[in-house]
Amino acid sequence: MKKKTFGTLAGVFTPTTLTILGVIMYIRQPWVVGNAGVIGALAIVLLSVAITFTTALSLSSITTNVRIGSGGAFSLISQSLGLEIGGAIGIPFYFAQAIAVAMYIFGFREGIQTLTPDINPFILDISIFALVMIIAFISTSFAFKIQYVILGIIILSLVSIYGALFVNDLNFDIAWFGTYPGSVENNFSGSSFWIVFAVFFPAVTGVMAGANMSGDLTNPRKSIPLGTISSVIITTIIYVSLIFVAAVIATPEELSKNYSVFIDKSLFKPIVLAGLLGATLSSALGSFVGAPRILLALGEKRILPKSQLLAKLSNRGEPVNAMLITAIIVLVGISLRNLNTIAPILTMFFMITYAMVNIVVLVEQTLGLPSYRPTLKIPRIIPAFGALASISIMFVISVLVALFSLVFIVLFYLYLVRMNIKSAAGDSRSGLFTALAEWATKKTNNLRQEKEVRSWRPDLLMPVIMPKELRSSFKLIHSIIFPKGSIKILALRNENEKEQKNLESFLKNSIEKFKESDLSASYTMIDNADFNTTVNVSMQSLNAAFFKPNIIFTSIDSETDNLSYYDKLTMDAKKNNFGLIIYIPFSSAGLAIEKNINLWMTNIPVDWKEKFNIMNNDLSTLVSLLICRNWKGIIDVHILNNNEKLNFSEVDLEDLHTMIRLPKNSTMTLKQGTLIENVNLERNTDVNILNIEQGMGVDDMVKIVNQSRVSAIFCADSEFENVLV
Repeated sequence: MKKKTFGTLAGVFTPTTLTILGVIMYIRQPWVVGNAGVIGALAIVLLSVAITFTTALSLSSITTNVRIGSGGAFSLISQSLGLEIGGAIGIPFYFAQAIAVAMYIFGFREGIQTLTPDINPFILDISIFALVMIIAFISTSFAFKIQYVILGIIILSLVSIYGALFVNDLNFDIAWFGTYPGSVENNFSGSSFWIVFAVFFPAVTGVMAGANMSGDLTNPRKSIPLGTISSVIITTIIYVSLIFVAAVIATPEELSKNYSVFIDKSLFKPIVLAGLLGATLSSALGSFVGAPRILLALGEKRILPKSQLLAKLSNRGEPVNAMLITAIIVLVGISLRNLNTIAPILTMFFMITYAMVNIVVLVEQTLGLPSYRPTLKIPRIIPAFGALASISIMFVISVLVALFSLVFIVLFYLYLVRMNIKSAAGDSRSGLFTALAEWATKKTNNLRQEKEVRSWRPDLLMPVIMPKELRSSFKLIHSIIFPKGSIKILALRNENEKEQKNLESFLKNSIEKFKESDLSASYTMIDNADFNTTVNVSMQSLNAAFFKPNIIFTSIDSETDNLSYYDKLTMDAKKNNFGLIIYIPFSSAGLAIEKNINLWMTNIPVDWKEKFNIMNNDLSTLVSLLICRNWKGIIDVHILNNNEKLNFSEVDLEDLHTMIRLPKNSTMTLKQGTLIENVNLERNTDVNILNIEQGMGVDDMVKIVNQSRVSAIFCADSEFENVLV
């Protein structure tokens, strides 16, 4: 049975909006204004939104760069910082989502009690929870369909609340600054800005509602940013406007004492009460549907005991066991019996998760790996502020609880490290540890033995015999490796002593020029004149090293007669799992004005989209992206397709464009026929970049350059590149 997936409106925007416009808005926002005054309430709302909006932007940005799996924030953190940290954060985040159900049930009960005050509150809570469970267990699709009805009711209830301005005597003696009298629960013994903040903050924590459903979205890379950001903007406008509505329809004393001001003063009370009930029911449903998905993801990664049971799905694709465990946790939350007790606990758990999402984006931005190419780019200050604000406010609210939470995460992290859990998808940690220092080598090797494709960067190994080989390709090498790549030069012995000294002097100057751009560059002299033997032995030796090159780079004069040893080099590079770049400049044309790049993609497999595999086109595409970034150029992609079984529709081309994350000004065209014929027809470019097809010899490469009269870069993949990650 095919699993049903959801789009932006149903899967992200609606559940996010309904979770944000929930119980806090209806029965606690007036209390916030009564305690903090208009200025204080604005500060609380805007500070809360600043944290969640920066997190929403960070979440949206990283979502456009990775194939997010199930579990939302857990998936993102795991992909970047590893399953250990992802699991350590995922557990409290799951608890926050689960206990939030109890908070929304309390809100639903308070609304019902205005109609039937004599019913036992605990029995009412259990009855409401039973209703939520029944709807959720019927199916996620059914739960989402109810959302549209509830959204309509909430819109009408907001109209009724705003209508209170026209049917009540207005209080224009506005209390701009609050006296923080407290609440009914503490006999009005006083409160503070941060206590009120902690009670209000869960109102805006619904930004993760869409991301939690990531495994059930049709296109999470598109839906999560669009749905989340639009929802946060709209709900922020509503919350800010309601501060002023509350301030003029009642006195501060009345706002502090009466949680039901918005209901009592509204234009039409029943619809506001229905909005409260609908909002709390939908929020409870959203959290109860989302929380088991996080637990399911934790189970799928074998992070928790009895993970196989947690990862089990019903015939309809529902995580039944995870839902049952969540139900038990919700019952524990219900036993706490107090909304103001639960809200600060939720605030702490959500803060930890938000901080880590922002830290993930900050780490990815700082590393600057080629795999970090989000289509939604944000300044570094946004995740930095989000992370710092989240952590700081944790300690402002409660130093003891914040320390306990962090200790819990550290202990769980150490436990997961000892479990030695493995991820088939990998993460960016090897790139992170490499960038930090060499002391991380051992740790990185322990985490994962092979290099991660997401941590790929261009590290070149260039054999050189004469200075002109490096001189003619210096600018190209710089364009490939800047800013985070490296080059190691193997200088072969020259029998002519004068030429040997000239070579050494030239290499020293060249290395200094590379270092002026803060690039990692080094060279060594090899006391061997045989080209193939030297390069082959060097590759074999370097395979045992951690900080090893991954690409052989060589430059060929198109007028050279003896090219046979380059064919041998192609075979040796493949045998040693090195990528290969062969640069063949055309005569004196070089790289022309360094603007236009023609990328030729050939032999793309039929199932490329399902397997995220474009065969031997990864290195050539990555090189094109790197050169384009440093040239500030334009990439024209030409897909040569002679396979009758492979049909490229407009949607396929758009998907390929999106998956590669090509610059917006890039073009993609389909071609048929032989490679050399098509290359000869497209001469209006500064460089052609092609993959080395099976059976293509260096003579064929030189022929393409001479006939097209355009310099070319030929690339052969190793097994460690994937431009689609």
